[in-house]
Amino acid sequence: MTIVFRVPAGGAERVGFAYSPAMEAVLSLHVLVEPKHHPVQHGWVRAMRKLSPALKREIEAFSYAVRSYFPESLFPQATGGLTDFEGELAGLRRADPGLVRLEFAVPLLTPWPGGGEGRDPHVLDEPEVRRLVRERLARESDDATMAAMLLDDPSALLERFLSMLERYWREAFEEEWARLEPELAAGVSEAGHQIEQRGLYGMLRGLWPEVRSDPRAERFWLERPHDHEVAIGPDDTLVLAPSAYVWPHVRVNCDGPWPLGLVFPVSSIVREARPRIPPAKLVGTLRALADDTRLRALRLLAERPRSTQELAPLVGVSEAALSKHLRVLADAGLLERRREGYYVLYRLAPGQVAGLTPSLESFLHGDGDGEVT
Repeated sequence: MTIVFRVPAGGAERVGFAYSPAMEAVLSLHVLVEPKHHPVQHGWVRAMRKLSPALKREIEAFSYAVRSYFPESLFPQATGGLTDFEGELAGLRRADPGLVRLEFAVPLLTPWPGGGEGRDPHVLDEPEVRRLVRERLARESDDATMAAMLLDDPSALLERFLSMLERYWREAFEEEWARLEPELAAGVSEAGHQIEQRGLYGMLRGLWPEVRSDPRAERFWLERPHDHEVAIGPDDTLVLAPSAYVWPHVRVNCDGPWPLGLVFPVSSIVREARPRIPPAKLVGTLRALADDTRLRALRLLAERPRSTQELAPLVGVSEAALSKHLRVLADAGLLERRREGYYVLYRLAPGQVAGLTPSLESFLHGDGDGEVT
């Protein structure tokens, strides 16, 4: 299932940038409750051992809301100015209680019950759905009052969540935001420059494999638990928001009334997270890439996993010849394979192509250890 955005290739005027202290704070909470997915931010996880016990308990109580979901109400508006943390919280406190209840129920009810387009908030009044919310929240949280607040007093639940966020800001994140804000501003400038030089789809290529795109069809898409197609029209804005704490994910919002857009890893974090190819393997990797047939096969595999039988006619060689090429790429660490019934599917190994440029630069500037032979 996919979320598809349709944006004209020349529609740079439909793109806006924003970043947000409240959003970044909540994304950092996701890192704290799911640290195994975020090796680059383990320094932050270790530093947060200093948080007060009461705050740690409250973060754990709300972990269900940020573990695998990102509250869409936190997506920033591309207003051209930066709202401070207090201003953002004041805006969040004015949120419609029905939307608040919906936001906190989504991570407990995926896929959303009832089917159909969008998420109907009225299903939360159905006895069976209410029972399901209580049951799932009991597994996620030891706090017996959480389900009652979510279902019957969402304004109180929101205030409790924002109070927790305020305490987290005071104890830890205010100082972190002062460090991060210049990096995010630089990330906006860099992404804007990429769009100016290479167009929107040129910039989005840097978010592969989380974001896949087809400039000729003027669309990009993300694999997510539901199908949705969004057209960014002349009066709409696609908000691109850099974050230091979203890596290795990309967060997406495709539903109103919140801004439509992506939260993507800021470039400084992407550079830090790229794997390095050891110098001893660099020549083998470059040799594997130095072939027209293999490059064409890699381009097709960048779109999606494929079998030898599917790839061979697309590349224009026999299956036997293609198998030899794929073996060279797999031996160089550029491909992974898995069996799916009768077929063996090949896909790009995550991070290996992205790691080529920094590895080559490191060697050329004398930063690598070991000799290339």
